Amino acid sequence: MKKLALVLGSLLVVGTAASAKEVVPAPVVVPEKVVEVVEKPVIVYRDREVEQGWKPNGSFEALYTVYGETENKTAAEHDWARDRSNAGRLQTITNVNFTENQTLNLRTRNYHGLRSSMKGPGSYDEKDNWVSKAGNDELRLRHFYNFGTLGDSKVTAKSRLEYNQVANDGKKHLEASVAFDFSNYFFSNDYFKVTEFALRPLYRYTWSGHNTNDNEMNRYGLSLETGFAFPFGFELDLNVHGRHDRKDGSFRYDDGKKSDTWAEIEAILSNSTNLYKAGNFGIDFAFEGGYDTYNVHKNKVVERKNGKNGERRSYSLYAQPSLVATYKPTEFVALTAQAGAEYRNWNVEKESAAKLWRWQPFVAAGVKVSF
Repeated sequence: MKKLALVLGSLLVVGTAASAKEVVPAPVVVPEKVVEVVEKPVIVYRDREVEQGWKPNGSFEALYTVYGETENKTAAEHDWARDRSNAGRLQTITNVNFTENQTLNLRTRNYHGLRSSMKGPGSYDEKDNWVSKAGNDELRLRHFYNFGTLGDSKVTAKSRLEYNQVANDGKKHLEASVAFDFSNYFFSNDYFKVTEFALRPLYRYTWSGHNTNDNEMNRYGLSLETGFAFPFGFELDLNVHGRHDRKDGSFRYDDGKKSDTWAEIEAILSNSTNLYKAGNFGIDFAFEGGYDTYNVHKNKVVERKNGKNGERRSYSLYAQPSLVATYKPTEFVALTAQAGAEYRNWNVEKESAAKLWRWQPFVAAGVKVSF
């Protein structure tokens, strides 16, 4: 019986172990996940603006002006009124910013008469029309250097070197100056803005021809140059130029002085109002006028005609309204046409005798190309 019990017990243990082995779950096979790689197309935006560094730029402008008939054209005592009538002027301005701080500006002016006569300029032709004397051609070259803000202040500085020459080896000058602009110290709003408030010390050397003569002059000056902007497109330029000139020869003073201390004042009000605009075409009404210039001398200037003592003060006052049409066929090209007239006390500027005025129409056409 014991042997039988041991055999049955052994069978029970073996059966239990076999049953336990059968309940072990079979391994589950997980299928591999397929990863799909999608290649996205690369899009190149050719019209996208790419920020570039600074590069040289500038502009070229040509303007041709015709000065018409003036009033008082038949009275011999008013020949001064026609000095620039029936004449033309071609002006070109080239402006090149060749570095971020340096600019070169070249201006030329060429004058010519539009009528001829056997007697020459300054006379009447066969039809009793006045033949004007053409003005003197002129060349001016300027170099500017912008020093930016000085230290921790709000003052900016900009230098100017200038060479000016009248045609045919005429009067010439070299000038050096620096403008210190304090406009950032002034309060500005939508109704009033100080665009410029600069002090400019300068030195100028003037001569004619190639040899030393009485036309050599040294000038020492200090200028106050200011600009103000107002609503409705009005602007005011108010400049005061203090001058002290010394010559090898003498000035036109009664005592033959070789030095001259004087001041030149400019006060010019300007405005531009748009009258019509359609696309790239527009018409504006432009106006400018004021004192150009008012001069105050320390001594009385001797008159050229009679050699008598003149006055310490003289001025030229003018008003110039005009219509300006502008068309821009491209972003870099602008065409302009202008028609207007000037009212001025031309060539008769003594303060007590500036009573003769002349009205002179003019037309102009020009083109400006930016690059």
